[in-house]
Amino acid sequence: MTYHETKFAELIRIIEQSPIANGDVAANALSVLRDGVITGEGPTAEGRVHFSRSLDGDDANWCARILAAPGIDDQPVSRAEAQLLFAIDEAAAERSDEGAFDALFARALVHHAAAASGLPVPSRAVALSSDIAIEDWAPTQAVGVDSEVLEWISSQMRGKRRRNTTLMSVITTMLVGAATLPLAQSFTSLFDFGI
Repeated sequence: MTYHETKFAELIRIIEQSPIANGDVAANALSVLRDGVITGEGPTAEGRVHFSRSLDGDDANWCARILAAPGIDDQPVSRAEAQLLFAIDEAAAERSDEGAFDALFARALVHHAAAASGLPVPSRAVALSSDIAIEDWAPTQAVGVDSEVLEWISSQMRGKRRRNTTLMSVITTMLVGAATLPLAQSFTSLFDFGI
């Protein structure tokens, strides 16, 4: 086992079993996944054909395993994890995951935005589950959502070559009825919904 494989295995062990697990450890594991998406090599691509700059179902499963690990289930998705999700999204020019990553990314980002705004959020097991509608727990309007968090999300999305329609839909829904927020107009102007 190489150093990188050993390091990655230890990060996974910590977030799945250790009481000291946190979003920073998960972000480190996500950075290994990002590197695997970029290069097509490394511990997350082990034992399979993986092309550089591509994201497949196994990558999406790794991402889900990291984000929903039992050791961090009761913690909100951190800014560091959200930042790495943006990096993974940007690194993956080709997709063969049937939208699994985009859906998970949207859920994780909304979980982060709500928690960073001081709003109540469910456990990761609930928030990241594809069996539970995101509308069942996510804020449905901008009331209470911190404008700094929305500005950060907006800055991360600006100029990206790919548009996560699930994420755009959820964030826009959070802004519905927020016409008094100047941010709402600038944020929604990032999106071209073909209207």
